[in-house]
Amino acid sequence: MSAIHPNEAQLQAFLAEAEDGPIVMINLLRYREKADYEAGAAEAPCTGQEAYGRYSDGVMPLLAKHGGRPIWMGLARTTLIAPEGETWDNAILVEYPTRKAFIEMTTSPEYQAIGHHRTAALADSRLIATSGVLVPPPPAG
Repeated sequence: MSAIHPNEAQLQAFLAEAEDGPIVMINLLRYREKADYEAGAAEAPCTGQEAYGRYSDGVMPLLAKHGGRPIWMGLARTTLIAPEGETWDNAILVEYPTRKAFIEMTTSPEYQAIGHHRTAALADSRLIATSGVLVPPPPAG
């Protein structure tokens, strides 16, 4: 079953977490072959990946405004452990200073104005909130 937006139970569970430190959101993305904008949208036809590029162009300044930043993006290659047939196009790690910053960004009027590009772009996605510390590299020698 594909998932593009959180359901109410998922959103409430995210908000219920008492932790207020930095979070890293793991994004797994599968693009539509052709972007699926709502009927009557004034957007030029494009691929799902191109529509996600439109979303990215709009979300980058919002990330900075809310203290967030992308920390890694890569092409999803071979899936070693997953349900049969589950594949992804990209994986992205985005850091936010707090859960509150993430919610403020995603509920802002600026974000609402660009969110339709993400919806049109994606056939499926996963968004996993994580917390913790980065593991330092082992000492040399």
